[in-house]
Amino acid sequence: MSFTLVTFHAHPDDESLLTAGVMAKAAAEGHRVVLVVATAGEVGDAAEAFKDADAGDLGRARRAELQRSADILGVARVELLGYRDTGLDHDQPGGIPAQADPAAFALADIDAAATKLAAILREEQADVLTTYDHHGGYGHPDHLQVHRVGARAAELAGTPVVLEATINRDLMQMGVGIAQSLGYEVPESFNPATLETWFVPEAEITHAVDVSAFLDVKRASMQAHQSQATSAQGGDRSLALFLSLPPEYFAMAFGTEWYIQHGQPTEPKAADLFATLER
Repeated sequence: MSFTLVTFHAHPDDESLLTAGVMAKAAAEGHRVVLVVATAGEVGDAAEAFKDADAGDLGRARRAELQRSADILGVARVELLGYRDTGLDHDQPGGIPAQADPAAFALADIDAAATKLAAILREEQADVLTTYDHHGGYGHPDHLQVHRVGARAAELAGTPVVLEATINRDLMQMGVGIAQSLGYEVPESFNPATLETWFVPEAEITHAVDVSAFLDVKRASMQAHQSQATSAQGGDRSLALFLSLPPEYFAMAFGTEWYIQHGQPTEPKAADLFATLER
């Protein structure tokens, strides 16, 4: 039986990091995969060469990168909801920059945004929707809004299964420690001691999906987002670090994708996104 999977993300490149494996796996198994992105990532950190001369932002480059990633993953449909990238300022309440665009996703009315997403869910007769965990992963205001808007949209559309994409915090902390011991330059924000509010511990996770057979596709999806590998100051960003990992460490970091489905047992963990659907 084939199903329809809709993955909802905040910015281009989020899909490659969090759900690329299950997207490629679902497409390869004959399921329909739809990618919905709230913003075009206009204000992300990137080298000036990626900015559009007319718009002065990254929107055009990142939309093109998103489509390349989607093609690599076997996505049948890509939709952007049309909100502006909010950006992130840890010194401001909720992480929302003081000068955020009024059309920023994090400032959008939840019901209005959810209605847009729900229309796609109904049109696609979505069986599964992926959103983000309650931390918004690492607390980005647009990611927190994906969590809120996705939950509401599923209610409006009657989508049977909502899975919150996350990362196993326990393994992440261990992996960062290993990377540091091997001499990798890890961004300061990846200090294991600061990760207690990022993602969730393994004990809260209900789905652990083995995507090791699709690691080459997942890596290619990440590589499609060239603008996100280098900062405006010329330094490497976390995406560049991930892509520099040797195959065995890349497999350790990205060979499993993790999800939370409320109301489902955390042990044993489901091994497939469609495991809890009535067949």
